[in-house]
Amino acid sequence: MKKFILLAISVFTLNMATAQTQVGEVTLPNSLEFNNETLVLNGAGIRKKAMVLKLYSGGLYLPSKTNDATAIIAADQNQAIQLVITSSFVSSEAMSEAVEDGFEASTMGNTDPLAREIKTFTGFFSEEIVEGDTYNITYQIGVGVVCYKNNKELGTIKGMDFKKALFGIWLGKNPADSNLKSGMLGK
Repeated sequence: MKKFILLAISVFTLNMATAQTQVGEVTLPNSLEFNNETLVLNGAGIRKKAMVLKLYSGGLYLPSKTNDATAIIAADQNQAIQLVITSSFVSSEAMSEAVEDGFEASTMGNTDPLAREIKTFTGFFSEEIVEGDTYNITYQIGVGVVCYKNNKELGTIKGMDFKKALFGIWLGKNPADSNLKSGMLGK
């Protein structure tokens, strides 16, 4: 009986240890649930500036793992990107500017058709941002892009064109950080 209890404790402990993934100083869950679907951590990485300043850790969550960025961006399926802020240099203003630059790169400068949606989305970063803040940027089938900060819903933006441009910030041909993109794709 003692052996069974020890085996059960070690299996439980092993499962608890693998239920999360360490990304720099941040621990990301191996799954998230949105829109009544469990999404698995596809991959994760760290957004750096000037190769030394770690701004945030980010993870990509999908229904099943893949390393095909183009397919992820185009897919009409539940998906999420989780960003955990790790630097005091990430201010509301800096994040808004970075997101605007990301949309410029993702759309190859053609942001006019999405100007209203982009303005709404950058508004989600208007409140003070501090180290440890967690953003879940989700795409939910039949709903649209739903953004959360520290589990509080900030708003919803409809439209696949917006979703594609948004996920293109991290996974597109000119991503915000190529190493982060590789990490999110599990490479």
